[in-house]
Amino acid sequence: LIADPFLKNPNFMRTVVYICRHSNEGSFGFVLNKRFEQDLGELISGFEGFSIPVFLGGPVQPDMVHYIHQFPDLIPGSFRISDEIHWGGDFDTVKRLIRSHSIDMNKIKFFIGYSGWESGQLDSELQENSWLTANATRKIVFDVPVEDIWKESIEHLGGKYKIMVNFPIDPKLN
Repeated sequence: LIADPFLKNPNFMRTVVYICRHSNEGSFGFVLNKRFEQDLGELISGFEGFSIPVFLGGPVQPDMVHYIHQFPDLIPGSFRISDEIHWGGDFDTVKRLIRSHSIDMNKIKFFIGYSGWESGQLDSELQENSWLTANATRKIVFDVPVEDIWKESIEHLGGKYKIMVNFPIDPKLN
């Protein structure tokens, strides 16, 4: 989900949300481009000395840490989101892999909280044009610098959307 340039909700203004599940029961995902003020080592013991960024996944359960990654063969218990991206899994294994420098840290992303919608809620927001949609790519999720994710996601849509990249947040102030 790519926030419409004029979406004013402070939780989602100029964000990109990676949707992990969307069904009749509801939807959930993680905001990819809002950095949390603390690193993982400041939130969870065992990561002291590691500078591991954490992102604000959303306003739901802001006391929980989640992660997505590209290591389904190394992290047991993870759930497949796409061919290239998995969610969760055995956290002790994650801790061991990170502490032993056994994984590429550019292929795992940590979030505090998540974004969630009740049944039908996200569909209503889509009908109200609060969000643009595009297929997620591994590149957008893991490789694009956080400050460029929204812009690059809009540009990825191409055509008439490319002009939206330069829209001001509040056109009345332009």
